[in-house]
Amino acid sequence: MQPALEQPSVAAASAATGAHRFLIVRQRWRWGEWLAERGILLVSLSSILIILLIFAFVGREALPVALGRVNNARAQKPLTLTEAGELPADRLAGYLGVTVAELKSYDAETLKALIELKAEELQCIDNPDARRNTTSWRLMLWPHRWVGYDKAEYIWQPTSEIPKYNMVPLFIGSLKVTLVALVFAVPLGVAAALYVSQLAPVKVREVIKPTIELLAGIPSVVLGFFALIVLASIFQNLFHYSSRLNALVGGVALSLAVIPVIFTVAEDALTSVPRSYTEAALALGAAPWQVAWQVVLPAALPGVFAACVLGFGRAIGETMIVLMASGNASIVSASILDSCRTITATIAAELAEVVFGGPHYRVLFLLGAMLFAITFLTNLAGDLIVHRLKSRLQGAH
Repeated sequence: MQPALEQPSVAAASAATGAHRFLIVRQRWRWGEWLAERGILLVSLSSILIILLIFAFVGREALPVALGRVNNARAQKPLTLTEAGELPADRLAGYLGVTVAELKSYDAETLKALIELKAEELQCIDNPDARRNTTSWRLMLWPHRWVGYDKAEYIWQPTSEIPKYNMVPLFIGSLKVTLVALVFAVPLGVAAALYVSQLAPVKVREVIKPTIELLAGIPSVVLGFFALIVLASIFQNLFHYSSRLNALVGGVALSLAVIPVIFTVAEDALTSVPRSYTEAALALGAAPWQVAWQVVLPAALPGVFAACVLGFGRAIGETMIVLMASGNASIVSASILDSCRTITATIAAELAEVVFGGPHYRVLFLLGAMLFAITFLTNLAGDLIVHRLKSRLQGAH
């Protein structure tokens, strides 16, 4: 009888051991989940912090010129050695065009020679434009009649004898290239998304969708090189214009980078439309293309509009394509057949060659801050319009 009595106790002990192991594994699993959640949260917060630090750095570098604290007027009153010796170190450094650290590293003889050379230089300046602060908002946004010009002009010439930092040609160039890109990218991207999501057979869809999405993986420099070598020659032979690189070439090349963004977002929005909409329309006798155009597309309009807004942000922020294909001429012109210069291309081409902390350096960071503000306001306006469209469609249903 003894062995019969021991069997239940052994089974109970085995069950208890199994339950204990299960509790240990479960507890470890919970700890693993907790660590994974905290890791994901830490990565997310770190990414947000890095973005905020980037914006803070750009704003800090652009703030002096934005607040009018930068003065690059060259024609100042020449100072004698006695007057220069009475100035504080920061003002004397600004007068000589050096940093405070560089000023402190000079000996007395070197400092005396620099002050005398500066006085001679200022006495030789007879250009009235040299007395102007070209980093002022008035000269950066409004036209001015410079010496040697017949009329007031918008000019971006940061490396000339009198640096000119008018931003209007850069904004016009960015706007022209972006609009040309959207004119090509929005119809093609939305039409392709509508065809793939609603009309294409399954086998065709499995080929077209990955092919278009693979365009997003092509490096921008490759698209820029393609536009520089191939598209520019083809368009010049077709339209016989004088400027080989212009807003048309840059915009068409830029549309190749924007189409995958618009296609992917628009296709997801069109696919998410309830199947009951299309089934009801087909049951009423509508053709498939009528269902796609008159039922599915209006129902997915908020998502399609969001795709266009994202495409605009992708286009206006692109650098390498427009740097290689737009011509980089800061011309104020409404024609897309003229060369142009964008904000992003200007920052990429000039930032590596400017003097750290100088007026040109500050103006380029101001351009970056303004580009961020334009993109942010555009996305904000697009988000508000999307929400309004959603509420209107939901109210209609």
